[in-house]
Order: sequence, then structure tokens, then C-alpha cells
Amino acid sequence: MKVYLETHGCTFNQADGELMAAILEETHDIVDTIDEADVVILNTCYVKLPTEQKMITKINKIKNEYSDKKLIITGCMVEVDPIRLNKFAGNACWVGPHKIDKIGEIVDKAVRGEIVHEYGKTAIVKAGILNKRFDSLTHILQICEGCNGACTFCCTKIARGNLISYPIKVIVEEAEEAVKNGCKELQVTAQDSACYGLDTGESFADLLNEISSIEGDFRIRVGMMHPKSLKGQLDDVISVFKNNEKIYNFVHIPIQTGSSKVLEEMNRLHSLNEFKSMINKFKKEIPDLSIATDIIVGYPTETEEDFQQTLDLLYEIKPDIIHISKYMHRPGAKSNSLKEIDHKVMKDRSHRINKVKTEVMLENNKLYEGSIQKVLITGEGSSGGFVGYTNSYKNVIVDDVKIGTFVDVKILEGNRTYLKAIKVNK
Repeated sequence: MKVYLETHGCTFNQADGELMAAILEETHDIVDTIDEADVVILNTCYVKLPTEQKMITKINKIKNEYSDKKLIITGCMVEVDPIRLNKFAGNACWVGPHKIDKIGEIVDKAVRGEIVHEYGKTAIVKAGILNKRFDSLTHILQICEGCNGACTFCCTKIARGNLISYPIKVIVEEAEEAVKNGCKELQVTAQDSACYGLDTGESFADLLNEISSIEGDFRIRVGMMHPKSLKGQLDDVISVFKNNEKIYNFVHIPIQTGSSKVLEEMNRLHSLNEFKSMINKFKKEIPDLSIATDIIVGYPTETEEDFQQTLDLLYEIKPDIIHISKYMHRPGAKSNSLKEIDHKVMKDRSHRINKVKTEVMLENNKLYEGSIQKVLITGEGSSGGFVGYTNSYKNVIVDDVKIGTFVDVKILEGNRTYLKAIKVNK
């Protein structure tokens, strides 16, 4: 059969899509367009309301415009909202995130006209499967699935479940295979990377050390670390970053709000002072550090004072990357029982925080002007030139370089989301 697979959402879900493609390639043909396909697999994301609406639109379009093709829905939507999914796609096959190892047999059943809904939690290990694709400069390295948190606004926990850490041995084997096949950037990913091993007794710091010890010239990008999981092992993790040149000097530590009150109401299980202490300690030990954080604007209990405290925090810590989301109820989330704030207030706060975001990110990038940076070139730019990343994971645009190489560049201009550079000829 010819199969078209389309994946949406986070890095972890992208890796799920790659894993399904690897399984299917053993017995089927993966095609590039939906028109060529006999079977269409839509690997869904469901983290935000606009994404939910996009997924529903996609499903309806496939059903209406490609009714001759078999549809299989995978991803977080299957676990988070099966009741709603059943209303408009009950006659399609479904595969939940913990059952993607069954995708081959589901495709075969769908072709035979069977309707199969496979979901529910399992202890599937997605790392160390060496028939994955290793034909890219960037390889996503899944280290664990699920988390041990209970944030009130989140529906991802419903989809991914409780923490399941994969053995260090199989993760490292996969990383070695990727590097051997030409990978230049390993993306360590999970719903919360820092909670790795809390269920098995293995150490997140040990895992990063093991990956860093692999021979080869490559970089490691460590994915999001929840402050509650990081605080008990902060010194060990900082030491690993500091002593391994292969790990980008980049941390993604989401705070969500600058209000201690709202932070507690979100059930984030750490304090504002603990977060600030982590950031300050990282910066002290690794001066050339880029910081990413996440902010939710308009949580139902957020007052104007709470919001102002969030703005103050951004000015204080000056993150290099700020991901901003407007609060919206999500299926199964505990905060659904709370009344959403007024739409006009939400819009005003979103506009104000985006101005701060632009100001802070631009200020940080301007500091790089005139500096010489070593950059890993990872691809072509969407508007010309080539894209690369500095050791602190700053996005760089430069001409006259080769993809997959490390080059020295001089930063000519710092923009809000990238640095413009010129190659330094030795």
C-alpha cells in the first residue's frame, strides 16, 4: 500500500511520526503527497484550542475530499478527546501514542475495511529501535514519555500518561547509530526531560554524560526541563552542561507566570524563587547561556497585578526565547472548572507581553553584534542563505557555507529571532 503520513505538534510527536514511518517502510511505500496515497495517516496535536480546531478541519477535509482513501488518526487527540473524535470520525481507524508499534497491522486492517480504535496506556519503549530513519543531520532522541506532574491547565498528561523512562543503554545505542550515519545534532526530547529516571533510578545527568561521550563532532540540544524536576538535581545537571562542549549552552525552563499566587494555583510544584535561583545559577556557571521559557497569558485566576509580575519577571531574567500562549480550556484539564477571563482583557495582556518579548529578545541578540561565533550549519534558509546555530543555540543566517559543517562567522546584526552573519575566512 502507498501511505501518506502527516505529523503535527511537538518534537516528541515528530519522532513518533518518524517511528511509524520506519515501521511502515518495511512493508509499504511512504509517499510525499496525499493524492498518491491509498492510506492517509494524520498524526495529531491537541495541546491548544487553535491546534484542536486545525486538526478537526484537517480530518473533515480528508474525509470530504479524499473519501476513497482510508484514514487513520494518531497522536494526542486520540487519547485526549475520543468522545468528540467518535462523533465526526468514528468510522476512521485510530491509534493512540502508546500503540504506534501496531501501526503496520492497523494499516492492513484499514485496507481490509476494518474499523480499529487502538488506544490506552502501555509501557512501550520508543528508544533504541534501530530501524528508525537515520538519514538526517538532526535526530530526535526520545528519552522518556509522560511526566510526574499535575499542572492544572495541561491535557498532554492525559495523552502521554505517567512517566516511563527508557534505559540509558538503548538511548545511547540509538544516539550512536544516528551519529555513525551522519547526524550532527541530537535533540534530547521528552514532555519533561529533567524528570528522566525518576521512575527507574537512572540519572538524567548520567544520561547526558553518556551521550556526550559518543565519538564524533556533533551537538546535543536538551529539551524542556520542568523546574520542579530540575531543582533536586540542579548542580549535577549544570556540571554536565559546563563540562561537555557537545551540549549546547541552551536551557528551556518554562515558568508560565511571574506570580507566586498563580504559580501555586497552576500546581506547578515549585516556587518563583526556586525558578529564579536556577536561572541565576545556570547563568553564573555558564555565562554564554541562552534561556527559553514559556508564559501562559490570562490564566483564569490571573489579576492585573499577577500579570504585571510576569512582565517584571521577563525584564528581570531576560530570556532569549519566550513562548507565549493565551490560556484556553483544554479537555480534561483541572482548570476547566474556572471561569475564563474577559476576551478584551486577554487580548490587551497578550499585546502588552508580546511588546516586552520583542524588546527583550532583540536586546539580547544585539549583544552578539561584532562577535565571532562557531556555528553548525543545519539547512537552507526560507528566504535565502543558510541556517545554523551557535554554541548557545542562537539562530544564525549566513551565506556561502555548506550544510552539515561547523564554520566560524562574524555577527553583523542582531534581530529579534535570528543573527545575521558573514563567514570568517581563515
